[in-house]
Amino acid sequence: MSMPAIAWYSRLAKATAHFCGRPWVFALAVSVIAVWIVTGPLFGFSDTWQLVINTGTTIITFLMVFLIQNTQNRDTEAIQLKLDELIRATKGAHNALLDLEELEDESLAAFRARYQALAGEARAQLGRGLKDTGTPEV
Repeated sequence: MSMPAIAWYSRLAKATAHFCGRPWVFALAVSVIAVWIVTGPLFGFSDTWQLVINTGTTIITFLMVFLIQNTQNRDTEAIQLKLDELIRATKGAHNALLDLEELEDESLAAFRARYQALAGEARAQLGRGLKDTGTPEV
């Protein structure tokens, strides 16, 4: 995909997710279902009557999954970048933690184990009435 196409899709996904998250859009969806239920006796609860709602909701759900996932991916990436900047700008922070979400599971597990050990040490210090603040390396 070219950059203009990606930018167009990104703007569309963001606008659609924002639009569909409004309360009145939910009320509209509930109204459509209510109208569909009320028309059931009119159409004799036929297979076509059922197919209309099933097809409509399936198509909308299928498309919304992609739009919402795009918006979620953008939000997550933005949060990760903000966290990376906080790590980078904090004196004494470990720069090895930058871009951590891109590591393989084994490497991530090693970092997790180290921080779980640090948390255990800090809780033990609290239990002895000591402070748990400061940098562990000092």
